[in-house]
Amino acid sequence: MAEFAVIYIHGFASSPNSGKARFFQQKFTDLGIPIQVPDLNQGDFTHLTLTRQIQQIESILPPTRTVLIGSSFGGLTAALLAENHPQISHMILLAPAFGMLKYWQEKMTPEQIEQWQNQGTLLVYHYGAGKELPLHYDFLVDLRSYDDGKLARPVPTLIIHGNLDDVVPIAVSETYAQTRPWVRLVPVADDHSLKRDLPAIWQEICTFLELNPA
Repeated sequence: MAEFAVIYIHGFASSPNSGKARFFQQKFTDLGIPIQVPDLNQGDFTHLTLTRQIQQIESILPPTRTVLIGSSFGGLTAALLAENHPQISHMILLAPAFGMLKYWQEKMTPEQIEQWQNQGTLLVYHYGAGKELPLHYDFLVDLRSYDDGKLARPVPTLIIHGNLDDVVPIAVSETYAQTRPWVRLVPVADDHSLKRDLPAIWQEICTFLELNPA
């Protein structure tokens, strides 16, 4: 591959200080490849939406060739961004949260969703903050305006997904890859965190991007 920049998009209720974010930031930096790891919380997790997240990445997206690495909700964000930005040449999706709306609707009862709407916010454990933080109901409303099933731009994509993932089942990635020949799905023996063997994941990424890690 020619020269490129990288943007790492962290997961929902996470931060740029997550183990994976720091790991990949160091690896690309060591190779002299510029990488940005924006804080998608923006100091206001309560009003996070997928739209806000997409707009934030768009605001820092360089006009030159760019690789997106997205973890979970960040993976969904990356896939949606790549549909409309031709400078995004490759994607690496780590347990991407396709079907995010369905996930929330199955996770909560109709009564719980109604309560969330009536109260305005829902307490959600934030791994980056290490405590529960309120999330506004607009998060769910905003999700309804996106359909990742319609994504069709043939961007070379590597998906790494744990077959022990009980947060976002690997079946969603299998379904996504099945009808998109430009997608390579690599199942690994891991859960949603994908932290058991980061060096092996890095090797997959290096092969995919034609990097020499030595």
